[in-house]
Amino acid sequence: MQEAPKKELTLFDSTCLIVGIIIGAGVYKMAPDIAKGVGSWWGVFAIWIVGGLLSLFGALGYAELATAYPEEGGDYVYLTRAYGRWAGFLFGWVQFVVVRPGDIAVMVFAFATYFRAACFPQASADDEWMYAAAAVIVLTIINAVGVQAGKWTQNILTTVKSLGLLAIVGVAAVAPAPDPQRIAPFPWTPPMSLALIFVLFAFGGWNEMAYVAAEVRNPRRNIVRALVIGTLAVTLLYLLLNGAFLYTLGYQRMAMSEVVATDTVSTVFPEHGGWLISVLVCISALGAANGLIFAGARISYAVGKDHRALAPLGKWNPRTGTPVRAVLVQGAIATILVIGLGSFIDALLFTAAAVYSFYLATSVAVIVLRFREPDVERPYRVTGYPFTTLIFCAVCVLLIYSSVTYAAGVYSEDAKKWSIAMVALGLLVAGLPLYWLTTPRAANAGPAENE
Repeated sequence: MQEAPKKELTLFDSTCLIVGIIIGAGVYKMAPDIAKGVGSWWGVFAIWIVGGLLSLFGALGYAELATAYPEEGGDYVYLTRAYGRWAGFLFGWVQFVVVRPGDIAVMVFAFATYFRAACFPQASADDEWMYAAAAVIVLTIINAVGVQAGKWTQNILTTVKSLGLLAIVGVAAVAPAPDPQRIAPFPWTPPMSLALIFVLFAFGGWNEMAYVAAEVRNPRRNIVRALVIGTLAVTLLYLLLNGAFLYTLGYQRMAMSEVVATDTVSTVFPEHGGWLISVLVCISALGAANGLIFAGARISYAVGKDHRALAPLGKWNPRTGTPVRAVLVQGAIATILVIGLGSFIDALLFTAAAVYSFYLATSVAVIVLRFREPDVERPYRVTGYPFTTLIFCAVCVLLIYSSVTYAAGVYSEDAKKWSIAMVALGLLVAGLPLYWLTTPRAANAGPAENE
C-alpha cells in the first residue's frame, strides 16, 4: 500500500527550513562585491532591502499557489496544472538531474573551503572535493534515515548559524570604531545590476516551503506564515550582518575585504577570529545543503508518482516517513557533480539559467491559474496582485539574461565553463523526448485538471 506524506512539520520546522536554506555561504562571499557595486554605505543597506522585498514578492506568489494546492512537489504541481503534464515533468526532470544536485554541490563546496581552512589549513585546495562529497553522503544518509532526523538536523543547524550570525553583530557592537577612510577607486567594480544578482542569489531558497507543503501542519495558515516570516527574518539578519561589517571595518575596508566576516571578528578576537568564522560558515553551508536535500527529494517523489520515466522515485517509505529512493538517488547525482565540477563557481554556473527560468514560469502560473481554475479555493491571495507578481517576473527575466550572457562571455576565456552550461542545457532539452517516449498519448492532451 502506497504511503502518503504525514503532516509532521510545525511552523517552527517550516520556518527553519526556509531560513536554513537561504542563509548559506552566499552572504559572506558576496557582501564585499555588492558593496563595491552600490558605491556607498547607505547603498549597501538599500540594495539588501530591495533584494529582500523582491524575494518577498516572489514568496507571496508561491504562498498563494502552495495554499491553493497544498501537495508535495511545489512547482511541479503548479506547472502541471497551469501548462500541462509536459511542463511539470520537465521541471521535475531538470530539478532531478541539474538544479537540485547542482545547488547541493554549490553549498557543499562552500562548506569544503571553510572546513579545510578550519581543520586542515595546510592541505591542498585540490582536495576540497573530498570534503564536499563526504558532506553530501552524510547528509543524504541522515535524511534517508527518517523525517525526524532530517528536520531536527535542519532545526539545529539553522538555530546555531542564526545565533552565530547574531554573534558577529554582537562582536561588532564592542569593536573599536574604524578610522576615517578616504574612498579610493576599486580595482574592479561590478555594475549595479550584477550587485543585485548577487543579492538575489544570497536570498535564494525562499520557495522551498512549497516542496514540502503536504507535510506542513495547518497548511492554510502556516505555509504563508513560514514564507513571510522566513523571508523577513533573513532580510533582518542580512541587514544586521552588513551593518556589523560597515560599523567595524568601514565602507572602504568592507568592500576591499576578501574574508569580510573573518576581518570583522578579528578586530576583537585576532587570534581565533578566523577559525570561529570558518566554523560558522561551515555550519551555514551544511544547513543550506541539508534543507536542499530534504526538500529536493520531495520534488522527485512527486514527479515519480505521476510519470513512468521516474516511477522508481515515487515511493514513500512508511517506516522512515521519507521518499528514501529519491533521497539516495539525489545524493548520488550530487556526489557525481561534486567530483565532476570541482568548484563553487562551476556548480553555480551549472544551475543558474534553469533556476530563474522555472521561477519565471511558476510566477506566471499564478496569473494563468487564476483564469484556468477560478473556482479553486485560495486561502491566501497575493498581496498587491498583479503588480508584485509582474515585478518579480521582470526580475527573473533580468537574471536569465545575465546568466546566459555571462556564460556566452566566458566562452573565449574558459571553455570548461561554457561546456558546463551546454551540458546543463542538453540535459534540460533531453527531458522532452524522454517525456514523449514514456508517456501515453492520451495523457498528453493538456493541462492536468484533476491531478
